[in-house]
Amino acid sequence: MHRAHLVVGGYPPGSTAGHDMDFARRVLLERLADVPDLSTTVASDFADLDKWLPGTDFLLTYVAGPYPDEVQDATLREWISEGGRWLGLHGTSGGRAARIEGTRQRRMVKLPHHDSLGCFFLNHPPIRRFDVNVEDTSHPITAGLSDSFEVVDELYLVEILGDYNVLLTTELPEDPSPDGFGFSYDEDTSLQADGRTRVLGYTRALGSGEVAYIALGHCHSPATNSQPMVDESVERDGASPPVFRGVWEHESYQQLLGNAIQWGVG
Repeated sequence: MHRAHLVVGGYPPGSTAGHDMDFARRVLLERLADVPDLSTTVASDFADLDKWLPGTDFLLTYVAGPYPDEVQDATLREWISEGGRWLGLHGTSGGRAARIEGTRQRRMVKLPHHDSLGCFFLNHPPIRRFDVNVEDTSHPITAGLSDSFEVVDELYLVEILGDYNVLLTTELPEDPSPDGFGFSYDEDTSLQADGRTRVLGYTRALGSGEVAYIALGHCHSPATNSQPMVDESVERDGASPPVFRGVWEHESYQQLLGNAIQWGVG
């Protein structure tokens, strides 16, 4: 019997933080339930990791705001280094945002858990249509995927930290966010050396364990929608759809998700 621990939630506690957390939690639990001989524990944040991680093989996180504090991060790193596997989805690369004095904008704060995960969220432009390129077709997480597939989603700009094996990329030479949209940053450190590539998925070794991150996965409902606009490649008038499932309804993402869960449990 294997065990997984699932963390899905927003900040402050109980908040959706602009995402349909109930939908994401339900889908992820259903996918975990498909794995034979796997039991799953569930939480809304990273509290009590020292209680949940012992005896757990796989940690799966889909969050918008919650992040491990320094003590929880140390527990997490030790667990991974001893053979655990962590799959972080979408907002897991975020965390705490600090208000910029004299403005209404905020800036993400780089914290110890970003080093454990291996990336740091900077910003995302409005929901848009873009191609996802599969860079490593030999990895178990990307098994069965085509070389490229089109999605509609939040295109995350994430700075990659440390050594990694790239799984997914896209091309976006410049952040097309309108002035004042999203989060502020001084330098676009998510842009790779070729001046056009962004990493959307990777794995990295950490001791005897491994971490995987996949940036795709926004979803919202009418009650949780906080999107002020979308790119005209999605809706010509820029209006945000009240219900958005995006990649969650895409065959390639479902394949990717199933593969990643099998990788985590395996």
